[in-house]
Amino acid sequence: MTHSSASISRRTAIATIAALGSGAVLAQGVAARPATVRLGYQKSSTLIAVLKAQGTLEKQLAPLNAALSWHEFTSGLPLLEALNLDNLDISADVADTVPVFAQAAGADLTFIAQEAPSPAAQAIVVREDSPLKTVADLKGKKIGFAKAAGAHYLLIAALDKAGLSFKDIEPAYLTPADGRAAFEKGAIDAWVVWDPFLAAAQRQSKVRVLADGAGIASYQRYYLASSKFAKARPDVLRVVYAELEKTGRWVKQNPKEAATLLSPVWGLDAATIEQANARRSYAVRPVVPEVLGEQQRIADAFLAEKLLPRKIDALNVALFKSGA
Repeated sequence: MTHSSASISRRTAIATIAALGSGAVLAQGVAARPATVRLGYQKSSTLIAVLKAQGTLEKQLAPLNAALSWHEFTSGLPLLEALNLDNLDISADVADTVPVFAQAAGADLTFIAQEAPSPAAQAIVVREDSPLKTVADLKGKKIGFAKAAGAHYLLIAALDKAGLSFKDIEPAYLTPADGRAAFEKGAIDAWVVWDPFLAAAQRQSKVRVLADGAGIASYQRYYLASSKFAKARPDVLRVVYAELEKTGRWVKQNPKEAATLLSPVWGLDAATIEQANARRSYAVRPVVPEVLGEQQRIADAFLAEKLLPRKIDALNVALFKSGA
């Protein structure tokens, strides 16, 4: 081999090693980049709001090479629509009514966890000076509420108990913020809403409760994920479940501290938040077939009022096993 040939060979070898080395560094960099987990929530997502304020989930997910991106929604239906369209991976808690609409739209969802019933955490309210005294008096009246929210089912169930149907009232589909504005200026006769909006209205305005969910609607809230994400990242869901369960216990055991933490997050005074939190169970538990019974009754009630596009089997859903 000539001197020049040997030099070329050495240069080639060095270049090859350098290229391989840079490729390895590049590959290592790509592998090290955290996967983004897109989490959707709403103002009433108390446990997620606490975790977000404390930065707990980010810390717990870092060893799994997962980073969070946060996405806020006004109510549950648009949140699950985003999950169905693959714009989110995980949904914070939504009312028990919301999944049935998502299922009717063909969404492939996995139930991660459920909060035990909190029937008093939503109610039908009227202004204190309203002539309406009972749910039966709502006949022919304009009532504001968020479509597909737990408040929607509470209204249907309360009307049914009073011998009325959904057709007997004039619905006004409004976000909580728009509902509050319409209620205060007299544009609607009654408002159906959930905490913390309910507690805020009770403390800041002169309102009277016509009915809450006691004996009518259990109001259980569900945490969900897209089934694609649940299959791909069960490790992430196990961490999320464990932190929700732990945070639920902390909120109930430390009501004043939790309210103080949430006050700047929600823009509400601590006393209002403490009142709202007292009505929520925050008891996070696995979703098993035995606790899904009311889901079918909700679905059938919406179908009977022609508010659901098709009949669904509300119990035929994917369930995440937190201990698996």
